[in-house]
Amino acid sequence: MKRDDIIVVGAGIVGISTALALQAKGYSVRVLDRKGVAAEASQGNAGAFAFTDIIPLATPGIMRKAPKWLLDPMGPLSVPLAYALKIAPWMLRFWRASWPDRYVAAIAAQTSLMGFSREALERQIVAVEGQDLIRREGQLQLYEGEKEFQASLPDWEVRRKHGVEYTCLDGAEAIAELQPGLHSRFTHGVFTPGWMSTTDPKVWTEHLAKVFCNRGGVIDTADVQKMEQQGDLVSLQTSDGPIIAQQVVVACGAWSHHLARTIGDHLPLETERGYNTTIPNGDFNLRTQLTFGGHGFVITKIGDGLRVGGAVELGGLKLPPNYKRSEHLLQKAARFIPELDTKGGTQWMGFRPSMPDSLPVIGRSPRAKGVLYAFGHGHLGLTQSAGTAELIAALADAASPDISIEAYAPTRF
Repeated sequence: MKRDDIIVVGAGIVGISTALALQAKGYSVRVLDRKGVAAEASQGNAGAFAFTDIIPLATPGIMRKAPKWLLDPMGPLSVPLAYALKIAPWMLRFWRASWPDRYVAAIAAQTSLMGFSREALERQIVAVEGQDLIRREGQLQLYEGEKEFQASLPDWEVRRKHGVEYTCLDGAEAIAELQPGLHSRFTHGVFTPGWMSTTDPKVWTEHLAKVFCNRGGVIDTADVQKMEQQGDLVSLQTSDGPIIAQQVVVACGAWSHHLARTIGDHLPLETERGYNTTIPNGDFNLRTQLTFGGHGFVITKIGDGLRVGGAVELGGLKLPPNYKRSEHLLQKAARFIPELDTKGGTQWMGFRPSMPDSLPVIGRSPRAKGVLYAFGHGHLGLTQSAGTAELIAALADAASPDISIEAYAPTRF
């Protein structure tokens, strides 16, 4: 029977980052994944390190919009009718998370993790010599008309109070100086210069994995089906047979709660299904990531192409993809950027693990002392991966994390 110091379950960006951080502390680390490196959400996201995105999905009064989520399958946030009853218990927790006191607490916790993750990312970039895979071009949030812009200002004020730097742009001409080629319907914008991106999230994750393996780490393909604490060790039942380790980190994204359930931890994780289309880049010069907040999607550079995608569909893991959402976003992009050539694209749908309060689960299992959790980041997995990795490495080493992790504890539910 194989035995390792630490096994990380999941070879996405959070799992690979965590493996690297543990390896840096001297542990023998093995990564297990049923498909391989960056095979799920880590390969098809927008590639953004969205450190300014501190506002949780559950905001005060948001449940008044719930009927629209069921009736508008193309909306920025939707719940398929076929999944409405299944997700009802999660939605109840989501509603509770939108209460003003919990909303304020979630912003504080998110801000803390974002600040720490930004610093951790800079350390990670240096450690893996990954500067060439990072873009520092900022992000432009766009608004159609004075009313939409004014409605966004309270959230921007919250960001300002938590240290987010931004510049407001008034008028199509001011926007064009920063990003030419946009439709004149966009009359206001907010530019956040601290926004960072990777040139390609799949390539970034693969680069980290290569560094991990070059330093003696092991990545194996195996389906982990069950966990069990056995004395001071953790036993994993896998498709390749049993494996034991001193500690196990569960970082398998939208599937993590299934594995946690095998040791009796029932965590309310749901799936944000994200859609996008990656198109060849023609003559349009994209200078910064564009965010169309009122429509729930972004346009960003990925490799030599452009990726158009986003939105939130709370639809679980089993419903078939609704690629009409990708087509809908692409049609909007063509209207918003008249010179954009949207032909020849590749569609994609990925599963993003989402907790009701928009905060990840980072901490030790209350039922198995050798099991650590690192999942539930929603659409912020790439953003918070380096920070989560350092926090988990501290816990595995029986050290105090550099920030309080109480807000992310698996016991909070």
